Amino acid sequence: MKKVTLLGIDIAKEIFQLHGVDESGKAVLKKKLKRTELLKFIAQMEPCMIAMEACGGSHYWAREFKKLGHRTELISPQYVKPFVRGNKNDRNDAEAIVEAVSRPRARFVPINDEAEQDVRSVHRIRSRLVSERTALVNEIRGLLYEYGIFHAKGITKIENFLAKVAGDHENKIQLTAMMRELCIEIYEELTEINKRIEKHNRRLEAIANTNEICQNLMTIPGVGILSATILFTVLNDPTIFENGRHFAAYLGLVPRQHSSGGKEKLLGISKRGDSYIRSLLVHGGRSVVKNAAKKDDSRSKWVCKLRERAAYNCTAVAVANKNARVAWALAKNLIEYKADYKKAA
Repeated sequence: MKKVTLLGIDIAKEIFQLHGVDESGKAVLKKKLKRTELLKFIAQMEPCMIAMEACGGSHYWAREFKKLGHRTELISPQYVKPFVRGNKNDRNDAEAIVEAVSRPRARFVPINDEAEQDVRSVHRIRSRLVSERTALVNEIRGLLYEYGIFHAKGITKIENFLAKVAGDHENKIQLTAMMRELCIEIYEELTEINKRIEKHNRRLEAIANTNEICQNLMTIPGVGILSATILFTVLNDPTIFENGRHFAAYLGLVPRQHSSGGKEKLLGISKRGDSYIRSLLVHGGRSVVKNAAKKDDSRSKWVCKLRERAAYNCTAVAVANKNARVAWALAKNLIEYKADYKKAA
């Protein structure tokens, strides 16, 4: 068998389909392996490039294959799908991965090491808890409305009301006995969720305080602990992006384009990439827009001028785009943010 130079692997929970080609692109390996057999087989191969779709478990396998001396790349499934020939099956998927990775303009997904995977896990669990808290607050607000008790939006106001219900031993608040019990139970549940969210906040704060890249990123206006720690997991190796504009495009913070016949037409942002990172950057952008009028640095003046001709959210997205580009530059050069920085001639 000729030497395999590029190996595509369609990964799953138990069965893995391999498709290998030589330097001329000719298929020289087509094999199906069980989970327990995969690492042993890869360890016996000469070093080559191994490609997989970026899906569940892909980061683990990428790390393991790197330890065995192979170059490993992950590619987004959306770039693989156009190369699937015929019906969808494991063999065709593995072959499509090889075809997609062979393209000169192939774009790859950053591979997370275990430390970065830990940070992402904390973020994932914290995000789920925040969603649970929001759902719980909306639920009790709707239930109370049926009893003639209305509260404006906001978690703090409803929490304060539930605290009053829990401490209302004289029954001054007009509620039935059953509803009073339910309010107390929801208040206890909210309190527990808040404690767990705060625990994860402390974990992320500890990570940010001991990481140089995070420290530099937090000097950017609109980038706090949450944004800095999750950006670190992508920018630990900023060289995978050609420049800051490519990183902003990777996060979906650039307009979609639908142009033809020399006529350019720009639409809303593409919303490609990680929606969680994008949402944090946009939230940070809103904070910058809100406080720009109180400052007189060049960046704040730019935000104010942009706000005069663009909608509030459009301005916030523009700030998020700029922050993404600045974040890439800071991570690449290991420097802090300077508002009036000018590139040396």
